[in-house]
Amino acid sequence: MSEGIEGIPQTAEQETKGTKEDKEARAAQEAAGVEQTGVSGTAEAAPSPDRADTDTDTDTDTDFVNPLRDPQDRRLPRIAGPSGLVIFGVTGDLSRKKLMPAVYDLANRGLLPPGFSLVGFARRDWEDQDFAQVVHDAVREHARTPFREEVWQQLAEGMRFIPGDFDDDTAFKQLRSAVEELDASRGTSGNYAFYLSVPPKFFPKVVQQLKKHKLASAPEGSWRRAVIEKPFGHDLRSAEELNRIVHEVFDPEQVFRIDHYLGKETVQNLLALRFANQMFEPIWNRSFVDHVQITMAEDIGIGGRAGYYDGIGAARDVIQNHLLQLMALTAMEEPAAFDAASLLTEKLKVLKAVRLPQDLGQGTVRGQYAAAWQGGTKVRGYLEEDGIDQSSTTDTYAAVRLQVDNRRWAGVPFYLRTGKRLGRRVTEIAVVFQRAPHSPFDSTATEELGSNAIVIRVQPDEGMTVRFGSKVPGTSMEIRDVTMDFAYGESFTESSPEAYERLILDVLLGDANLFPRHQEVEESWKILDPIEQYWATHGRPAQYASGSWGPEEADEMLARDGRSWRRP
Repeated sequence: MSEGIEGIPQTAEQETKGTKEDKEARAAQEAAGVEQTGVSGTAEAAPSPDRADTDTDTDTDTDFVNPLRDPQDRRLPRIAGPSGLVIFGVTGDLSRKKLMPAVYDLANRGLLPPGFSLVGFARRDWEDQDFAQVVHDAVREHARTPFREEVWQQLAEGMRFIPGDFDDDTAFKQLRSAVEELDASRGTSGNYAFYLSVPPKFFPKVVQQLKKHKLASAPEGSWRRAVIEKPFGHDLRSAEELNRIVHEVFDPEQVFRIDHYLGKETVQNLLALRFANQMFEPIWNRSFVDHVQITMAEDIGIGGRAGYYDGIGAARDVIQNHLLQLMALTAMEEPAAFDAASLLTEKLKVLKAVRLPQDLGQGTVRGQYAAAWQGGTKVRGYLEEDGIDQSSTTDTYAAVRLQVDNRRWAGVPFYLRTGKRLGRRVTEIAVVFQRAPHSPFDSTATEELGSNAIVIRVQPDEGMTVRFGSKVPGTSMEIRDVTMDFAYGESFTESSPEAYERLILDVLLGDANLFPRHQEVEESWKILDPIEQYWATHGRPAQYASGSWGPEEADEMLARDGRSWRRP
């Protein structure tokens, strides 16, 4: 075989013939020699740096595959190609505590391109230097990785700030000018993600302004994406309307709905646990599983979020998105492949198969935390919090019993609960197994034996626990629960990245595996809406003491089924 430029085989060189426009659009990617995502969101291997530097007269086809790189080589991580991130509402807590530190951590780990750009948009009279200082302070306080001056300086060179309101046409014209200037000075190739870190009521205005000022339309060979935080609507009707508005501007595959729980290592490990191991999947069904409990507990109150939280409540804030997503991942069938379309197909099957209790009064519970001592401190009840109306019926605790009406899970209840001011901060998925059908041991030998369980700890101590019975050392036969424990911090030398690091990188790569699609959002509202409508016309939330594990009514709900809540 004859050799082409820089030792590349002639056949490979011939395969790279294409149009000059394609080559220019991919110039920065070719120079970096790393993976990049096209408009379709499919990762492609980029040409080597040597070829990009020397083959100046040869056009490049978008189907070019780097002949020097083995796709199975895991030594090179996924690295974002030329791109930038625009954050609306950049002065908020989410941006300061999570987004800006995550961007720095990605840069510090070498996962962002050298010319990466960060643009902030907010109602502050700041210059670019003021914005850079705010990011610097946020990084210093909240970044996961050590601060390195050389990384910071490179990142700071690509920072811009646009002051203005969301209905300010002049501000959006300045934003477009900044994007064009960064394309020229930083080589972002017209690739931008717009992160809407703003209250949901502003989503329509922002996306319409992006369309009006031609920011949502990418130049040929480039991409534009919208990133939207929860809550996505407050019921099915509002979610459908918001989807309609957003999809008038961005195609569905360009919209990334953030559920930060799906970015957590432990949630992703749930799929590995189930589908990469033979020992779990055969018993992951109604023949062996008695029930499943999914818990997200917080030990704090609403803080200063009365304006946001009152009228929304725990069920809309957590069950509709986080817990139903965890339930779908726990119950879904094996996908055909680990890609966005296949995962969506299987998760939708679960959500469509969910059945509510026939009696919502018996199968659901809502509560409000009351004043009590918690952690040695006297804390106020929900109705005593600043900005909360005394007649508010907003739930700070919610528990529901759901069924998945399919062959695998028929008859197995899924108990979902969430609440504020509970015993401690924890999120876990507990798959509780049936007891042995026959026990040859005396009842006294198994008095302290509970049910076998697999517990996936999502936070804060990420890992997994397997609970089973074992004989207590001694002359008598006594069986007691013991646990085998896996913890990320002990089993791996590399610390887990923050969820927003993974999700922001996935947005820049166009990888939608961990992002709920609009169909999932709407199906989740179809599950929750009847519950919310029932609560709206039936009494008031039950009271529970701060620092406890919820109202007595929740314990009674499981007791009627002959079960009890786990104590995390």
